[in-house]
Amino acid sequence: MKPRISTGIQRLDEALGGGLLPGSLTMVVGATGVGKTQLGTHFSQAGQQQERHTAAIIDLSSRGDSQNHLGYAQRMFNQTLQIADPHRGDLEDAFSGKPEDVLPFLGYRGRRVLRSQMDGDEWHAWQSELNRRMPLLFRFVYRHLVHGTRRFVIDGIEPQQAASDSLQLDLLELIYHRMLRQEHDWLAREVLRQDFLKHQSDVARRAYDHRESLAMVLVTTKQTMLEELITEALSDGDLMAGANTVIILGRQMQAGRLSRGLYVAKHRGSFADESILPFDINDAGIQLG
Repeated sequence: MKPRISTGIQRLDEALGGGLLPGSLTMVVGATGVGKTQLGTHFSQAGQQQERHTAAIIDLSSRGDSQNHLGYAQRMFNQTLQIADPHRGDLEDAFSGKPEDVLPFLGYRGRRVLRSQMDGDEWHAWQSELNRRMPLLFRFVYRHLVHGTRRFVIDGIEPQQAASDSLQLDLLELIYHRMLRQEHDWLAREVLRQDFLKHQSDVARRAYDHRESLAMVLVTTKQTMLEELITEALSDGDLMAGANTVIILGRQMQAGRLSRGLYVAKHRGSFADESILPFDINDAGIQLG
């Protein structure tokens, strides 16, 4: 049996029966500011100890700012992240150098990307823009995989009334199923296209096991209270049904004051602690009691 994958938080690993499952998809669900990005930062940094590579971060936020991955990495682990330029038409050669750490794919346009909030012309304009940028996303993921990255943090999934309304969920499906779960040579064909035969020896030399790649997806909700998140989060079957693990972060009322709590709502194929785990956040990140 392959070793479990650490979240970077020992108490959470214990609650997950030893950690996350290799090759799995984990959803971290909660409102803005509750600690999702800090948890993603712990998970990323744990890759340095376990696989000698921190996670690649794909930020799908379309709002006017980032999720502050750079600030958390610097403050919590004294790590400086490099950002890929989302407006470049291409990246450098797929096999050379260390890839950038963060790809702000939608470029923080300052508005949420929901089908229900666009007219026909706006929707077609977004589709054209996505088609133009898509090779950048494929190459960013492939470069990380051939470099040795096995962890991916996908952030910026914003609230939606229905899964069919969210362009970001379409992108998540694409990243997970057509990139991370795809055999290495098939992904290389998608990335290299007409140059695949020219680089076939490079592809074979940099082969990797796609079954080892795993993703942690950070999903923002409108609800803030842990109790209602536990009840409602799993009702979104389109989003949660395919996840191996669902971790919910929320607020709870204890002794007349609001505090933070974490609950493992789903951990398919393994034991999971069914307790609500209280936690705090400080400059070192999440402190799980």
